Amino acid sequence: MSTENSTTSDPAAPGTGGEAGVVAKLSTLDRFLPVWIIAAMVVGLLGGRLVPGLGAALDAISIDGVSFPIALGLLVMMYPVLAKVRYDRLDTVTGDRKLLISSLILNWVLGPALMFALAWLLLPDLPEYRTGLIIVGLARCIAMVIIWNDLACGDREAAAVLVALNSAFQVIAFAALGWFYLDVLPGWLGLPQTDLTVSPWQIAASVLIFLGVPLVAGYLSRRLGERAKGRDWYESRFLPRIGPFALYGLLFTIVILFALQGDAITSRPWDVARIALPLLAYFAIMWAGSYAFGRAIGLSYERTTTLAFTAAGNNFELAIAVAIATFGVTSGQALAGVVGPLIEVPVLVALVYVSLAARRRWTTRTPT
Repeated sequence: MSTENSTTSDPAAPGTGGEAGVVAKLSTLDRFLPVWIIAAMVVGLLGGRLVPGLGAALDAISIDGVSFPIALGLLVMMYPVLAKVRYDRLDTVTGDRKLLISSLILNWVLGPALMFALAWLLLPDLPEYRTGLIIVGLARCIAMVIIWNDLACGDREAAAVLVALNSAFQVIAFAALGWFYLDVLPGWLGLPQTDLTVSPWQIAASVLIFLGVPLVAGYLSRRLGERAKGRDWYESRFLPRIGPFALYGLLFTIVILFALQGDAITSRPWDVARIALPLLAYFAIMWAGSYAFGRAIGLSYERTTTLAFTAAGNNFELAIAVAIATFGVTSGQALAGVVGPLIEVPVLVALVYVSLAARRRWTTRTPT
């Protein structure tokens, strides 16, 4: 499962008849990616739990509530993937109304509604955790989904467009949806209501840092690199050199994220288990439902995969920041946000493999 995958019909690409040969040639990092991810989670959790003051020291390095170490890891992770995008092909995505409309409905109608339903169904007696999960459901993914999509051989151009679309809607709709799902809808249903205070700048800053910076860097790299050396040099020499940094950034981000919250997670295992149940159901239902829907409406494997991962992922950094700013760092709402990536990371890694297995039986391909 190399980061140098392709969306062409190359018979040696992962998930096709030549997969075994490719796997044998993968680097140790690529071949044992799930092992490294689990190890990174364990190192982070143990570090946050056993090293005095580590979490507080890392958390202190922040700008306007945005953790600098996590931001750095996400930028390093996203840049190589966004540098691979063929920006001259984006018009083929923006003209695909089935994909764009499906993504908007899945992300901004069905996703928040599903998390609301699961939170109330499975955590009726735990209002703080329930509220935290609803906030997670409102924060649509704009960062880590890029690498899951790339590892699953999804459509990079489609991922760039859908993530940008999610970003725009996040700035516009997050606060309004928070008000609706935490105040208005519970009131209509005769349920307890909650107020959510969200700064528009906080949301815009998250979008700017976690998407804007690597997107601009990736675009400029391709434009300037191709202009100076040509496309062949850019894709055969430059991209292979920077490709591994996507996984280095991913592992670094996971270590830092879990080091920041290691004590909170390990000190309340039963609470973590209660929060994990609706999250597991959410990721499975959103991914499988989006995948089935993409295939039903005739999307290619690449775009169906992109649709599924962009619909199933969540912006954990924004959800945690909003929960902490509104309810406090030690609140149950913040813990629910923290448990989000604890469940999301291994589940979506597993779904990468599920997606690659499904790719073998797929017949509709995206034209190159």
